[in-house]
Parts: sequence; structure tokens; C-alpha cells
Amino acid sequence: MADLKDKLENQIESSKANEPAENEEYSLSDDRRVKVLSPGQLVAKRFFRNRLAVTGMVVLIIMFLFSYLGGIISPYRQDQKFYRTDYQSKDYAGVIHNEEYRYTVADKDLFKSSVQAQALMNIIKENDKFDYNGVSYTLEKLADELYTVSSGGKIVGIASKELVTPSTTDKLSFDFTLNAYRAKAEKKDSFEADGISFKIDQDGIITAADGTEIAYISSYIVRAVMGDVFFSREYKEELIAAVESGADSFEYKDENGETFDYKLQYDAANKLWNVKQTKETKIFDTYSAPSKEHWLGTDRNGMDMLTRLMYGGRVSLMIGFIVVLIEGLLGVILGGIAGYFGGWVDGLIMRMVDVFYCIPSLPLFIILGAAMDAAGVPSMLRMVYLMLILGFLGWAGVARLVRGQILSLREQEFMTATEASGIAPSRRIFKHLIPNVMPQLIVFLTMSLGSTIIMEATLSFLGLGVRFPFASWGNIINDVNDTFVLTNYWFIWIPAGVLLLLTVLAFNIVGDGLRDAFDPKMKR
Repeated sequence: MADLKDKLENQIESSKANEPAENEEYSLSDDRRVKVLSPGQLVAKRFFRNRLAVTGMVVLIIMFLFSYLGGIISPYRQDQKFYRTDYQSKDYAGVIHNEEYRYTVADKDLFKSSVQAQALMNIIKENDKFDYNGVSYTLEKLADELYTVSSGGKIVGIASKELVTPSTTDKLSFDFTLNAYRAKAEKKDSFEADGISFKIDQDGIITAADGTEIAYISSYIVRAVMGDVFFSREYKEELIAAVESGADSFEYKDENGETFDYKLQYDAANKLWNVKQTKETKIFDTYSAPSKEHWLGTDRNGMDMLTRLMYGGRVSLMIGFIVVLIEGLLGVILGGIAGYFGGWVDGLIMRMVDVFYCIPSLPLFIILGAAMDAAGVPSMLRMVYLMLILGFLGWAGVARLVRGQILSLREQEFMTATEASGIAPSRRIFKHLIPNVMPQLIVFLTMSLGSTIIMEATLSFLGLGVRFPFASWGNIINDVNDTFVLTNYWFIWIPAGVLLLLTVLAFNIVGDGLRDAFDPKMKR
């Protein structure tokens, strides 16, 4: 019994002697420390001791929070448009003081444009008759610059420098126009047309028996720019009065009591006055400066720039990860098969890799982008196609990396053991070989994320990638394809460029840090 007690005390003293001192620290290369830490913990230790890599990781975390959490808490949608009220002068009407003969036609067959030209020539020559194409015509002067054209005792048209203009949208008959001209020429105060009596004053205003205005005679032609706009006589009178007085602007209150400002500009080349209407207009709040409502202003479509940057980060990061995932899956499968089986299988897959390396990607993207534009592919489906194409064209580098690593691993003792154990080839590749390639693969794919995001931004900048209404950092920068916008609206392109730069730089730094951490010879 005493011997057993002495033996236990000796073991306790021996274990205490082997325990490390409380303040003693082991280096990462110390064998006793390696026994305590797992390989994953060692990699994490190496990575987090790299301050630059940790900084890159922090930047990426901030970018993810900005893109995904920011889009949730933002009060705006990525396609929400904002408007502002502005005063704009738009072309509204044109005014011409008529100095040429205008024609009113009663018979289209006897008073064609060619006959009208003959009538004008004979009016200038002061002839009262002329023949044309075997038909005789008679000119009757009713007043200065007012003639009727007859054939066979029938009036077929009127030539005048004044015009009978309806006061409403109703059309005027030829009989009404003719008798109105005659009444004014003979200075009568009334006339009959189509069996109805009308009154006419010295200013050429024609009214019905109940006082309703029907038409008026004037030497001014007022035409609206828009075909659905009708001018009242009161408006035309004020417009003509402003033209005759040489004013460059005037105000007019319409029948609804709304007052508009009008500007007059004389076009000497065409001998007409352009009338511009100034009115309050609701327009897109484009390129507004940063404010409380929009911290980074608005873009050319009147959308909040900060919100667009958040949603654009989502799209750019999502495309980057999905493309790298597609590249990784294709590259691991094909590279693993090529590296393990070798022979003609390796040769076939490596020739496919060579073919994909030789494909000119940018011309291909231009062709596919034009094809999708012609086919009218929706924006969401276009984004899916973009991810598939980028992933399908980028797997060759991953396959070559995996194949090279597996070629060096398949001859080692543990693979000989798996073969002797009768493990199936698929399990040997994906359970024993691929896990040993994962450190190099993770580094490669992490650094590929940055280049993929740059490629997406480049394609979107060229108009071949993500399309409106979806935002990405690339197509946000694409809005700055105007030198004026580039130099005057910095808040449109600088934030997107900075976010793109920081994200790609952070991915490259993290990839570099992972490469150092996975290197078993690295000592820090």
C-alpha cells in the first residue's frame, strides 16, 4: 500500500514538472504548440496575425453590410424616381403675317395646285382671264388682294391674303367663306350663307344671330405646335397685338383662370414669330446635389444615388460569387478527372482548356450583348445569362490549377493506401485528393472574385452587362459617359468607383493573406 502511494506521488510530481510555466509562450513552430492547435486553427492564427489581411476582411464585411443590410433599411427602392417642379419654356405656337395668296378651293378638279399657280401669275399680271389645259378661267377682283376664280360661270376657288378662321373646331363651308369675304369687301354688317344670317363687324369678327362668335378674318396665321391644341380668338387677338407692338412677351389668362407667360422670338429667316409657353412642369429630379433627403444626390433618372449604390453592391457581389462558384465547380470536376486519370482523358480535357484560353472574351461579349438586345431579353434574364457566360468562360484556370495539384498528390503514399483499400475512383478524387487542393483553390478563387467584379463592371460600363432598372457599380459609372457630367457631378461616379476599388482591393488582400496562412513554411 505504501509503495502504491509513493508511485502516485512520483507521477504527480512528474506531470507538474512537465507543465509549462504560466508566463511561458510557444512559437507557432514549437512542436508542443502544434500538438495543441488543429490545422484550421493554425491557418486562422496565421491569417489574423496578418494585419493587412484582417483590414481587407473588415472592408469586405463593411461592404456586405452596406450592400445587403443598407438596401433593407433604405427608405427608397432602387428604381424609385423622384421629381421636382420647374418652370420651362416650350415651343407653343408660330405666328406668320401672311404676305402671300392663300387659296380656298371649291372644286378640287378645276382648281388644282397647277391652276392656282396660273391664277397667281395672272393676278400679278393683272389679267382677268387665262386658259389652262383647254379650260378657260375668269378672275374677279372683289377687293385689294382678294380674287375669285371662276370657270364656266361657276366659282371654283378664292385667292386672298386674308384668312377666314373658325372660332371653334367646326369647319367652315365654302359658301360661308365666300360670302364672309364679300361682306367685308363691301363693308356690309351682315350676310347670309347656307340659308343662315350672320353678322360681321369692321374688325372681321363674324357672329351668329344670337351673338355666338363663329369666325374672324385676319391676315395673321397662328398655328399650334401640338395638333390637339386649339386657340381661342381672345388668345389670338392678344398674341397678334403683342406681335404688332413688338413686345417680346405677354401674359394670358385662359378660360380656367390660369395665367401663363409667353415669350416671342422673331425668326427673320422664316419670317415668323416663335411663341414659347412658360409653365410649371413636373420633371425628373436629375443630378440634384447631395441633401438631407438624398445624401449622395440623384442620378440622371432622378433616382437616389446612395440607394442605387447599395443595390448595385448586391448585384456586383452576387455576380462575383456565383460566377466564381460556377468556375470552381466546373474547374474542380474537370481538373480532378484530368489529374487523376491522366492519359488520353488528361490530354482531351487540357486541349479543351487550351481552347477556352484562346476564346476572345470581349468580342464574344459584344456579339452576345447585341444578340440579347435584338431579342429583347429582360434585364433579370440578361443578368442570369451574364453569370452563366462568365462562369463558363472562366473555369479553365481552375481546372489547370486542380489538375497540377492532383498530379503531384496522386503518387503519394496515402493515395496508394486508398487504392489498396479498394476505394472507388470518385471517392479517391473528391474525398482524398480535392480536400488537399482546397487551400490553394480557396486562395485562387478568392483572388478571382476581384477580377470577376472588375469584368462585370467593365461589361456594364460598356452596356453589355447589367441593364436598367437593376443597378451595379459598373452601370452606375456608365451614367458618366458625358464630359459635362464627369466634370460637374462628382457624386455620380466617385462613390461607385471608390466602392469598386475598395472591394476588389480587399478581395485581393484577403486572398494574399490566405495564401500566406495556408503556406506551412510561413513563420510569423
